[in-house]
Amino acid sequence: MAERIPQLAIMGHPNAGKSSVVATLTENDRIAIDKRAGTTTTSDVYPVVIDGRTIIEFIDTPGFQNPNAILEWFQENEEKRDLARAFIKEFGGDPLYCHDCALLEPVANGAGIILVVDGSKRIKEKDRVEIELLRLTARPRMAILNNLSNQTRYMTQWQDALSKAFNSVRIFNAHRATYSERIKLLNALKSIDQRWEHLIEEAVDAFSHDWERRTDQAVTTILDLLKEALSYKVSRSVKDSKIIFKSGRDRIKAELTTEFENGLRRLELEAQEHIRANFRHNVWNLPPDSILEQDLLSEEVGQALGLSRRQLAVVGMAAGAASGVTLDLATAGHSLGAGALIGAATGGVLGVVGGKALAKLDIERAPGTHKFTIGPVSNPRFPFVLLDRIVLYSARAMNWAHGRQAAEEDAPDRIPDKVVSKKGFTEELSAQDQKTLGRFFTAARKGRKDFEHEAECRDIIAAILRGVSLDEIDSRSNL
Repeated sequence: MAERIPQLAIMGHPNAGKSSVVATLTENDRIAIDKRAGTTTTSDVYPVVIDGRTIIEFIDTPGFQNPNAILEWFQENEEKRDLARAFIKEFGGDPLYCHDCALLEPVANGAGIILVVDGSKRIKEKDRVEIELLRLTARPRMAILNNLSNQTRYMTQWQDALSKAFNSVRIFNAHRATYSERIKLLNALKSIDQRWEHLIEEAVDAFSHDWERRTDQAVTTILDLLKEALSYKVSRSVKDSKIIFKSGRDRIKAELTTEFENGLRRLELEAQEHIRANFRHNVWNLPPDSILEQDLLSEEVGQALGLSRRQLAVVGMAAGAASGVTLDLATAGHSLGAGALIGAATGGVLGVVGGKALAKLDIERAPGTHKFTIGPVSNPRFPFVLLDRIVLYSARAMNWAHGRQAAEEDAPDRIPDKVVSKKGFTEELSAQDQKTLGRFFTAARKGRKDFEHEAECRDIIAAILRGVSLDEIDSRSNL
């Protein structure tokens, strides 16, 4: 007979944050979360499925409606072997206790208990009643202090009361819990019943392996974005009659520039969608002042992320354009004479000293036509900016709790935001790693496969992502 899948019934009085806990632990932000009390009225099962196999189930239960009456009945019938089952048998048909029976049914069927309390509020008599009646169920049980604000003055009081009745007591904020904190909570479940230990270990191992796989998938998405964006270009063949006048040339240049820039934005958005889906986010709200809400090609993003001028010089990315055939977008159109093109000898240098040149305009002449081509990206700083942005996006996806939507608007997030310190992740890398990235970027711009440097870059990016999923990011600025 197959072993039973661990089941945990999430309990507590209305509006303690039970649904937020379930949403975060199951990575399911489609669970209805409402700040109004009593919005959960039925017991709903939320399985965690990895590779088509359910490894653990969480049951979101309605809040207690008649805790005093239940406790009194429990105390009067303490000699009964299974109080939860006995209570349901006696009161299952009573409309007065329909919610309470729905709450106790998973316990009667063998589920463990996770009691969720709001540790920011003063402990009340009804809380003590719930604590005691759950103790009398004799089921394996853990208590979670889901502090919904920055108020901590009552935490010790809660811990003292809970530790007398529960096998384990944990502080866990479902609105801001990171992946590491979720794993710590799951590991703590092993202590509530030794018979569950190997089952919980299997669940934690499955979580960990799945997380590693998703992290690797995110790295692949980032590498694909870099290769596609850095080799991206747009072209258009135009009859000579349409560019006789400067206005015609300017219009074509402007249209191609817009198409090129929008193409880069589109590639970033597609990568972001993959990252978001990879970490199972459907609800995704960015604050308007977030660096991730700013336009990819904006001055703000360019100044906040990427390497410093000194680091760019060390990386050696300041290669000038080949003279006589290309023209920087920063100056293109201003010097096109009658059939004459001016080389962009200073084009590469612009990226080092803070210029805005993004790519070059190349014009090839053929009988009766001119072929205008913009791209690939020539700005040496842009690849590092793009990498920083997608890493920031990944950091948010990896650390944004799925129960976050019920948090207060001013509650701090647990996401690193480099814009405050004006430093991106790539700026903190070693000079050797920066050079490795630079060589990969150069190969990507030329559309050349560089398996050696790509493998090295994969390791660099993977190390960054594993770092941002650790608790050490908690002290960084918010996003």
